[in-house]
Amino acid sequence: MAEFPGRVRLAFKDFPLNFHTSARPAARAARCAGAGGLFWPYHDLLFVAQPAFSREDLIGYAARLGIDREAFVGCLDGGQFRDAVEADVREGLAAGVRATPTFFINGRRLVGAHPLAVFRQAVEDALSDGGIK
Repeated sequence: MAEFPGRVRLAFKDFPLNFHTSARPAARAARCAGAGGLFWPYHDLLFVAQPAFSREDLIGYAARLGIDREAFVGCLDGGQFRDAVEADVREGLAAGVRATPTFFINGRRLVGAHPLAVFRQAVEDALSDGGIK
């Protein structure tokens, strides 16, 4: 993003995998953290802590970031972001996503973890094809 300021945008979508039974609650928990402006720090904690996604783990990560416990637990237990996460899953399935991570750069699918140089080239290719859509 820093290499192409104002020329690219990032859209993050949830795609919790079915075999990871705690992935959906973790995705909803990240959304709850995001409601307080801390989505990315919480996301990063989840990435490092996986697969430790019990309810108490998720609440503990929120506490670590200074998120109000009562508000977070209310959001998590109330299922506030359940529909939004499921909408992302449906969108991903419709786009052919089957694994994580999956990236789309101007509609071109890139599956798996890749070196930064691969992403840089994909963005440069998209920009040379007439720009990012």
